[in-house]
Amino acid sequence: MPSTPRPLRKLGFLTIGLFDPADPARGHESTLEIIELGERLGFDSAWVRHRHLQYGISSPVAVLAAASQRTRRIELGTAVIPLGWENPLRLAEDLATVDLLSGGRLNPGLSVGPPMHYEQVRDALYPDTGDSEDFGYERVRRLLDLVRGKPASDFSGVEGFEVFSDVVQPHSPGLGGRLWYGGGSLGSARWAGEHAMNFLTSSVVKAAGPGAEPYDFAEIQRSLIREFRAHHPDGAAARVSQGLVVIPTDSASPEQRARYAEFAAKRLPRTTAPQGPARLLFAPDLVGTSAELAERLRADPAFREVDEVAFALPFTFAHEDYAQILTDMATKLGPALGWRPAV
Repeated sequence: MPSTPRPLRKLGFLTIGLFDPADPARGHESTLEIIELGERLGFDSAWVRHRHLQYGISSPVAVLAAASQRTRRIELGTAVIPLGWENPLRLAEDLATVDLLSGGRLNPGLSVGPPMHYEQVRDALYPDTGDSEDFGYERVRRLLDLVRGKPASDFSGVEGFEVFSDVVQPHSPGLGGRLWYGGGSLGSARWAGEHAMNFLTSSVVKAAGPGAEPYDFAEIQRSLIREFRAHHPDGAAARVSQGLVVIPTDSASPEQRARYAEFAAKRLPRTTAPQGPARLLFAPDLVGTSAELAERLRADPAFREVDEVAFALPFTFAHEDYAQILTDMATKLGPALGWRPAV
């Protein structure tokens, strides 16, 4: 454990933005209202998940552009944009545009790897280049270079009445320092550190191979954080945000408490052993009063390594549930962890 545990400095939340396919506008409006509520409650950041061909936010950059015009202070992040679906140059343009519209509040979180269900979506996504696309770290390195102002073209100057730039426009100077990598393995943690990114660690990590039992999620997560900082130019000061599913129940109704407990219980079996070929290990969802949750978090080895978090809202709850959870986070859990609301 660190010799001087730090109070929580930044408190954020993450939402998937689910919607009814019969009324998608209402679901997107609900997400924007939740972000507005987060700002009023003093949260430091609001993050949105990225979901393609699902009933969730498929275009987080567009949603955050809207959120930037309805808020003035709260930081706006993505956790995460899977770059396998993106053209890095076009994404760099969109990110810089929204960052400028927000006044420098955008925190793009990124990941690499093939798109989910790639064999089924390849012909629609990359009909001509599907077999030759590179879904590794080179894709995120291209985005980093473009956002940070490296040339995208060997031409610049005036052509007729038009003026051309050799770097992505618009350019947002501070955005390059606010790019995050969402990783669950030692390799990804190391790569993010070596490339001076920030690091998002969530409720999913990759377990070691068979024979490494017993598996301890928090210890694995702590090892990722330390690997990242060991390879980052800023060392121990490099930014890491921890994301767990945390559900305070202080002001919840009896019906809400029962539903939250049932949700966590149904998901608990997946936390006992690595899941699937990727050997993914999930953290248990934390449900309880703020006093109980604060005690559990302070004992968590990975939590003791960080001073900022983006707690995840459960996927399938109602708008009113999210309002209750966020209110308890901001008024009870955050202060119990040493956090002070932003103004």
